[in-house]
Amino acid sequence: MSVLELQEVDVFYGDFQALFKVSFKVEEGQTFACIGANGGGKSTLLRTIAGLQRPSSGQIFFHGEPVDKHPAHDRVGMGIALVPEGRRVFPSLTVFENLQIGAYGGRKGDWNTDSVMELFPLLKPLVKRQASSLSGGEQQALAIGRALMANPHLLLLDEVSLGLAPVVIKRIYEAMVHLVDTGTTILVVEQDVQHVLTVADHVACFLEGRISLEGKPSDLSSEAITAAYFGM
Repeated sequence: MSVLELQEVDVFYGDFQALFKVSFKVEEGQTFACIGANGGGKSTLLRTIAGLQRPSSGQIFFHGEPVDKHPAHDRVGMGIALVPEGRRVFPSLTVFENLQIGAYGGRKGDWNTDSVMELFPLLKPLVKRQASSLSGGEQQALAIGRALMANPHLLLLDEVSLGLAPVVIKRIYEAMVHLVDTGTTILVVEQDVQHVLTVADHVACFLEGRISLEGKPSDLSSEAITAAYFGM
């Protein structure tokens, strides 16, 4: 059974349609990458899966059960956690306090403050620092750590490398490999095709709200990916 399945999902913002009949499956233990240029509907997709946006038609299944009628906080309790674009940490709270907020639902699992610090050692000396004083890479690590504190089965990552230095991006992607090894399924949205294809088991390219190409990275040529990305 798939961890996540979308069946012909349409999403609107008022009169503007952002997603058109989107269908795909994410299997247990996969890193599923959604790539594409700005405006392709990728962030809308994650918001819809997380429950922050309602589809106008179609269905979303998590472990075979429909979740369309569940609000976002219920989905966190079921095991879906979102790391939003722009990190969205709580700037006036400390690193430790941000992490504790991630655990508010009380979902059981192996992730706690200690295990997050082990995954991201750069956070350990910063536990008492306000999040507003952190660098972009430190904030991104904190945002991922906060989501892990909810002990998710499915982790949604939105533009994790945006605005970060190459050395920080490398650390984030190393952490993603570790997360899959520890049993987390990942759905990641990225514009940085080069990095995400190194970790993805499956990739879907979005163009103007539609999937323009889908498959295993090893089966897709760079020419085909470029054509799908830019609509050539």
